[in-house]
Amino acid sequence: MSSDPADSSLSSNEQQWRRSRFVTTSWTVVLQAAAKDPTKNSDALAILCEAYWYPLYAFVRRLGSAPDDAEDLTQSFFADLLAKSKLAKSDPDRGRFRTFLLTSLQNFLKNEHRKNSAIKRGGQHSILSLDFEAAESQFSLEPVHERTPQKAFDRNWALAVLNQVLQSLEQQYLDSGKSELFDALKSHLVGEASVPYSALAVNLGMKEGAIKVAMHRLRERYGQMLRLQIAKTIEDSADVDQELRYLFEVLSD
Repeated sequence: MSSDPADSSLSSNEQQWRRSRFVTTSWTVVLQAAAKDPTKNSDALAILCEAYWYPLYAFVRRLGSAPDDAEDLTQSFFADLLAKSKLAKSDPDRGRFRTFLLTSLQNFLKNEHRKNSAIKRGGQHSILSLDFEAAESQFSLEPVHERTPQKAFDRNWALAVLNQVLQSLEQQYLDSGKSELFDALKSHLVGEASVPYSALAVNLGMKEGAIKVAMHRLRERYGQMLRLQIAKTIEDSADVDQELRYLFEVLSD
């Protein structure tokens, strides 16, 4: 069997991934676009919103909104956010995309409550392609506990970041013709392993030592991509380590 995708053959994939994904969806790029011309940030901002909208929907649900109302409010929030170029306004909390989104949503909800409009909010149109049916299924699986909506949002945000990394990593292995290897090792990566390395080696026709090396490379690659994903959502790259620590802190809560 050929070598693991985490070797030098992936360097070109990484360069392509950075060009096609990181540059176009970086939070820093969005802010720079807003500073120069607020009308030019919508596409990049929409990509980020589509990646991280579920924590907002779950936040609205935890505040007590019914599914249909939460769906309308979430879509209306994005319509308001993308249409009004609010990034052009000075905001000390906007350095982290998760903080910017939640603060913006909370302000939007306050305004909606004050307006108390009789018109159905956002039901007339969809701004982003969001799968609310799947979102409600996911929300129904969340445990009932005393975690505040704010803390639940942060936890869902952390899970969304990890999911984005896992999807990107899976795509890289797929592009390299190594999807079978990724599927076999994924459970070990996310801490749900039930099949020992010796059994995986037999199933994949590899030596157990080669499986361990492949697993080490997968974990290393996962860590690298997690840092890149975090960097896309903060304004200052110097804050990556701090944001990583916070991510794992909320997951351990």
